[in-house]
Amino acid sequence: MTSTILLIFLSFCIGTGVWLFFLYAVKKGEFDDIEGPKYRMLDDDDVEEKTKDDEVGKL
Repeated sequence: MTSTILLIFLSFCIGTGVWLFFLYAVKKGEFDDIEGPKYRMLDDDDVEEKTKDDEVGKL
């Protein structure tokens, strides 16, 4: 009986610790934008093409 109570208490403490760690990570911004970086590289090419066209037009 005492081992069951001890295991329930330990699992509650571990679960609370994991939950607090998750809240800390959310507050620090670890999960803000996970989709953006893979699309950001596609937007960089358009900026370079516009600058090349502007330089050719100035000649």
